[in-house]
Formats: sequence, structure tokens, C-alpha cells
Amino acid sequence: MSYRLGVDVGGTFTDLLLFDQASGGFWRHKTPSTPADNSVGILLGVEVICAKAGITPADVEIFLHGTTVATNAVLEGKGARVGLIVTQGYRQIMQIARSFVPGGLAGWIIWPKPQPLAALEDTVEIKGRMSAHGKELRPIDDDDTRAQLQALKKQGVEALTVSLMNSYLNGAHETRVGELAAEIMPDIPVSLSHIVLPEMQEYERTLTTVANAAVRPVVGRYVRNLRANLRDAGMAGKLLLLRSDGGLMTSEKSEGHPVSLLMSGPAGGVTGAIWVGKNAGIRDILTLDVGGTSTDVALIENLEARRVRTTEVGHLSVRASALDVKTVGAGGGSIAYVPELTGALRVGPQSAGAVPGPVAYGKGGTLPTVTDANVVLGYLPDALLGGTFKLDKDAASQAVQTIADALGVGLMEAARGIIDIVNENMFGALRMISVQQGYDPRDFALMGFGGAGPLHVNAVARLMGSWPAVSPVSPGVLCALGDATTRMRTERARSFSQLASATTFEDLVAQLEDMAAHTRAELESEGITPDEISISFEIDVRYSGQAFEVPMDATLELLRSDGIAGLTARFDEEHRRLFTFNMDSEHEIVNLRAVALGKPLDLPAAQLAQGDGNPSDAKIRDHELWMEGRMQPAVIYDRAKLRAGDIIPGPAIVIEMDSTTLIESGCTATVDAVGNILITLARKECQS
Repeated sequence: MSYRLGVDVGGTFTDLLLFDQASGGFWRHKTPSTPADNSVGILLGVEVICAKAGITPADVEIFLHGTTVATNAVLEGKGARVGLIVTQGYRQIMQIARSFVPGGLAGWIIWPKPQPLAALEDTVEIKGRMSAHGKELRPIDDDDTRAQLQALKKQGVEALTVSLMNSYLNGAHETRVGELAAEIMPDIPVSLSHIVLPEMQEYERTLTTVANAAVRPVVGRYVRNLRANLRDAGMAGKLLLLRSDGGLMTSEKSEGHPVSLLMSGPAGGVTGAIWVGKNAGIRDILTLDVGGTSTDVALIENLEARRVRTTEVGHLSVRASALDVKTVGAGGGSIAYVPELTGALRVGPQSAGAVPGPVAYGKGGTLPTVTDANVVLGYLPDALLGGTFKLDKDAASQAVQTIADALGVGLMEAARGIIDIVNENMFGALRMISVQQGYDPRDFALMGFGGAGPLHVNAVARLMGSWPAVSPVSPGVLCALGDATTRMRTERARSFSQLASATTFEDLVAQLEDMAAHTRAELESEGITPDEISISFEIDVRYSGQAFEVPMDATLELLRSDGIAGLTARFDEEHRRLFTFNMDSEHEIVNLRAVALGKPLDLPAAQLAQGDGNPSDAKIRDHELWMEGRMQPAVIYDRAKLRAGDIIPGPAIVIEMDSTTLIESGCTATVDAVGNILITLARKECQS
């Protein structure tokens, strides 16, 4: 028997989901995260979940992991000190950057410009130059390069980036610098820009490679430590990490290319939602992944998640493929407060996190959080995690009362105000990935997951007009499910930079086929058999003179049938959808990418026994909760006892080991054939 174990480390909990690949059976577990050393929480969880399944860690064939180590290193400013080697005359490239200032008018006056990841004093120039066509104009000088490397070594840099002009066309000079660096500072990891990002635009290429170098030591230590600890625990299987674009990469490869992990954590939830949607027959989905610290949202169209070519973490924006996920500081641990200056209620982005956590957790927290408000309103039961994690309602009430006193309102009004504000924050994030991208949210279902997603999905669906509101099976560990059910992915990029009118079909296809061969070989070297590999392409197109591109999916079959004219016609259509207009300028093909994918895990969802529509067998007890300005009678149900076809009128609460689903008054929930809870409006006037 072989097992796959998906592990997702969040700010509050570490989620684990173990699959038996032969039978399709699974086990789930949540354990508190250990921020000081995430591997501690992971190993504790591995021990427990293996015991639940009656196996040992040695039986786990594949360990799949979504991690926020690279993300946190950037957000917390804990990346390595990076030395940067550039072409003579380009020492200020990181300081000049791009002339974009966020904010409205006069934003440049108040915007604190972030410090570059590679400081000016750690940036050196070397002789040598490649032309814009990749021809050597001036050779590099080994003695000069050695002197500059010695200077960086004396300054104590912990990682090195080499980014030379036009190296994306010819990386010979960068390769030589890397060889000299290996002689002079053998213990320092070196990132070469023509390997990390072989694309034009020298600032973006340099920034992305510097970011890669900055997180390499941190990610490398974490991955090596985790791998060693798992081996010591007896796990000899493969360790794979989830990339920002929703694919998998080996742990060894992640050590050299950690910039691909910057959005690893949120990607797991999106891939898990695709698996749920496929089994539930729902193809267009907005995701609402609510954790303890933040909420991640994404858009899935026809069971394909939108991808972007830019990964954004805090103020950092690098050129790396990622799922189009937006994050807001709105989670179960988000802290509510009333600033003295305005006297208006605010929620987040500050979070109580895992330590000390919400007041109701009884771990020393004193500040009121979203979780505490949910406890006060009766939206959460008396205990979580299958009854093993008791909640202190009295302490939560005392904490929320401080908000009520500051606002001059009652306890319940204050608690509901906290929930309404955090729901509006989630609503704003969802509009960014739907309405602002040209999509009508009413055409999508809204899927809530994460520990707190099903608590808020009904209310946010009202705001969005997105029905049904979906609470998937095991919503609290859906990110771990996504980690466990995704597939290997690698890509290769190349700048093309030609007008479409000057491009021959044969030249374009020849380059795509060459890139496809390289990506296919890379997956084969990682143990994927040729018959399990599929190849797809992305082609960046823009109007000549534009400063940005639109990536277009393509296949060789589509290109052969429609030609380059078909590609540009599809670009025009997408450009109009995104921006409402087209231009008369010529089309330019900017970048090419070949993507190689391993075989997806064909894992059907388990079917529920058919019920008669009456959920009474799953009823635990009667309950009361605050909704629509008053206390209302409700019912608490055990999700494990629900059957397919059961209909649950709101208000009601459905509890399970890893999450709680809230069904609001005026709404009705139906359990589908595979156990998802689908919430819809019971009457039209309910929508507001």
C-alpha cells in the first residue's frame, strides 16, 4: 500500500491530510503551528496522523508540503544579506527601480520607499558586456571579477546574485562569474539571472534573482532540516514542495529556486478547491480561504485557476509565475480595536496568531478577535477539533465587551459589528479578483475553506451575489488536500521580442518545441515517465509600444490550426475583456514559456449514503445564536452523520473536526452526493 501525505503550515494551525492511494481513504489532523520551528509541529502531526491510519512514516511514499517560509522571510525582513554583481555602469539598478509610486495623488510625498533587498554598498560592477543580440562586445576580466568578489566576501554577504546586461540572451559571462565565486566563496549560494529568469527587462530580472538569493539560505536551512527530521522519523519517501503556480517541485530543486515558493501556502487551497469543484460538478468558483491570520481569495474559471506572471509579497513584486491570489489581513485571529482618534471600529490586519491566539483559546490572549466575536454570537460551538479544544466563552465576552464599551453599544451589537467589518474586508478582496478583472461574481459559486472559511462564506456570498456558497468536505484541511492532490510542474522561459508581422510560424514553433524538450527532460530526470508528461505553452503578447504583456495559453495544435493571426485575434479579445478597448498598433510577441506537467492524481471523492432529506439523525442539540439583530433558535448538526440529499434550514451550525459551517437565517443548505454543503437563498428578499 502507498500513501500520500499533504501538509500545510498556516499561521495558527498545521493541517495534515493522509491519502491511501489504493483505496481512496483519507485521514485528517490539525495541530497548533510552531512558528519558532515549523518542523516541530509538522513532525508531531505526522506522528499522530500515521497512528490514526495504523501505519508508520515509512509507509508514506510522497510527502507534499505547502510552506510560507520564503514568504515570511520577505515580510519579516529576515532574508540573507545579498551581494549583487552587475555590468559596469549599472550599480544603481536596484535603487532606480521603476518609477511607480503606489497610492493616490501626492503619494510620492508620503510613500516610504522600501529598502532594496541588495544594498548599494553590497553592489559591485565588473567589466565586460554582451550586445542586445547576445554577442560579446567586451570580455569579462577575471582579475577584476576576483577583486570584486573578494570585496563582497569581506563585507560578509550571505548570498550572491549575478545579473549582467543582456545575459538572458547569452549567459556565458554570468556562468564565468559563478565559477569564480565558487572558488572564492564556496559556501555562499550563487543565483545567476539567466537561469532564474531568462527574460528581457533588466530591472525585473535583477530584482527576481536578488529575491531568489535573499531567501535561499533561509529556505535551504528549513528544507534540509525538515528532510533530515523526516528521515530520522523513518520517512524515506519523496519530499515535494508546492510552487506558487500550483505545481510541485522537488525539495532539492526548491533549495536553488526558492523564489518559486513565495506564494506556496495560498496555492494549496486553490488546487484543493479545483479538486472539490471537479467532483462536485462546479466549474466556476471564487475561493475564500480564511485562516487564523489572513484571508486568501482566487478565481477559478472552468476548473482552471487564473495565473499571473508577477508574485507580490508585501512591497516586493517579482517576475515569477503564481496563481492569482489576493491576500487581506482578515482571519479568525484578526484583532478588533477602536482608535481614539476616529472612534470607529477596526478589524485587523494585526493578528493574535497561534501564540497567544484569540482570548477564547485560553492561551494568554487578551485582545478581542474575530474568533471571539463568533464565540459570543453563538456561531461557534463550545469546543473545536472534535471536542478536544475547549473554548472560553466568558473570557471572549469580556474581551468583546471592551469594544462594546468603546463604541457605546451592546455586547452582541459589538460582536456582530466585528463580523460585518471582517466580511466587508473579504468582500473587497473578492471584488479585486472578479469585478476588477472583468468577471461577474454572480456567475461563480463561492467556496469557503480554511479553519474559518465556512463560518463566513454564507454572509460573504450575500455580499457578492455568488451562489451557492459551498462548504467542502474537510474545509479546514483543504490546503493540505490541495498539496496532496496536485502534480509536478516545471517551466522554461525565453524572450522572443519580435513583431507578429515579422515572425514566421516555423521559427515560433521551432523555439517552442526546443523549450518543450528541455522541460520534458527536466521532469524525466525527477522520475516522471514520458507517458505521464503533458506540455503546454504560454505566449506573452502586447501592442507594440505597450509596457506590459498579456499571457496567452497556446498549444501546438491550436497554433497549427489558427496560426499567428489566431493568436493575435485571441489577444485582442482578451485585451478588450480586461481593459474594454483595443489598439490599432501592431502586435508584438514578447516572451515564450513551455510548461511541463506530470500526471494528475485521479482520485474520486467518496460518495455519501443517500438520505431522505431529513437531517434529524445528525442533530446534536438545539441552540441559540444572535442574527438579524436578535437571538434566534438554531440547531447544531454533526457533519459526519449527514447524508446526501439532506436539507438544513437556517439558522444552523454544522460542526466537524476541522471547521464549523454557519447557515444563516433565510438560507437553506443541501448536502450533495460527495458531502459538500451547498447553501442557497431560501427567499429572494434574503439577499441584501
